Amino acid sequence: MAVTTPNVQADQENPVAPAAPGALDVDVFLVLVVAALLAFGLLMVYSTTFDWSYLEYGSPIRIFLRQVRSMLIGLVALVLFWRFDYRLLQRRLVATTIMLATIAALGVLLLLNSETVLGATRSFFGGSVQPGEAAKLAVIIYFGAWLASRREQLHRFGYGLLPFSILVGAVGGLIVLQPDLSTAAIIVLTAWTMFFVAGANIVQILLAGGGAVVVGYLMVMQFGYARERLVEHVAAMQDLTTASWHVQQAIIAFTAPGSRPEGAFTPNWFGVGLGQSRQKFGFLPAPHTDSIFAIIGEELGLFGCLVVIGLLAMFVWRAFRISDETADPFGKVLAVGIGAWIAYEALLNVAVMTAVLPFTGVPLPFISYGGSNLVVVLSAVGILMSISRRKLPAARQRQRLRQIPGTAARGVTDYELSPVRDSITRRARGSVSRVAGRRDETR
Repeated sequence: MAVTTPNVQADQENPVAPAAPGALDVDVFLVLVVAALLAFGLLMVYSTTFDWSYLEYGSPIRIFLRQVRSMLIGLVALVLFWRFDYRLLQRRLVATTIMLATIAALGVLLLLNSETVLGATRSFFGGSVQPGEAAKLAVIIYFGAWLASRREQLHRFGYGLLPFSILVGAVGGLIVLQPDLSTAAIIVLTAWTMFFVAGANIVQILLAGGGAVVVGYLMVMQFGYARERLVEHVAAMQDLTTASWHVQQAIIAFTAPGSRPEGAFTPNWFGVGLGQSRQKFGFLPAPHTDSIFAIIGEELGLFGCLVVIGLLAMFVWRAFRISDETADPFGKVLAVGIGAWIAYEALLNVAVMTAVLPFTGVPLPFISYGGSNLVVVLSAVGILMSISRRKLPAARQRQRLRQIPGTAARGVTDYELSPVRDSITRRARGSVSRVAGRRDETR
């Protein structure tokens, strides 16, 4: 009795597996948005540093070239992570090593480093390396792997909320001790968002959010500089003239006459002109880093501010879109984490510069001067591009799953796709093995 071996194609064996990415498979939309943000950032860094660079080094482009160097390093990291299979980051050894190295760097920074800038210990080598910036991405990678591995158990207190709170508290606590409350807040908010997307129930989300608010308030009350800023902000809401010097100078930058008619209460649409800011010449502190959004408002007006906000919003939207189109639980949570990080950091910077929130130092992603932040952000973009080139749209996966008995009658969530795919692969291989065994018996 002759037995015919079925021709099992790769697509039939694993109907929900994504196709192998091509050599030049890039997310064009994401690349264009990032390129526009980088170009805008370089333009504003030069505008805010040429005078300082000339006075300090005798060259108007010396500091600007440092930012170009950081961007080139970041682009190399972007390409490496783009070509790199992001799923290797989910391996326990890799994710744990990244997290432990980050905690060790933060610990060494506090124990052995004596470099203090404005009362804070946040960097090595004269400000060139800031572990707190790397911690943002490290937390996203580690928690992405951790949450993806426990998605079926997150509703249990001992497997979900409790270890999540301990891990976030450990990293956040080390950063708070620098002290750097803004970076700690961004990390906590990003991890909280990932926790929600990974499948935590509403009770855990509310408990984690409420606990973070209480701890945050206690931290603000603990540190004198943070408590003073909060008091100043509350007073400034009643009378802007009582605000801190930094906030007042930022508001002056936003309200520069520019293209607005004399005495008319209308928006300053196009500002005073690129490079024509007055506030950056010693009035506004840190015009090239934390305060760069205020200089954008002064030189390019409301139009320039809206362009930057629009580009950042498109980046965040694309990150969330990639997450939605990705069936892999790790890729899904990782993409959301990167998008949430950029969103929270940008929102905090804009809110501080417009006096909506109490003053705190936080860079504007892709725009502010600073090598550590730019390199880490571009590395995250590379990971996001790696997720994008290996994704298979969820709609196509569901369409393929309809051909599988038992899945068409009920809705199949994206988190179910990975185990279903593994089950199908095992069954297909088992079928081939049984057929091959029967063929050997007939010989």
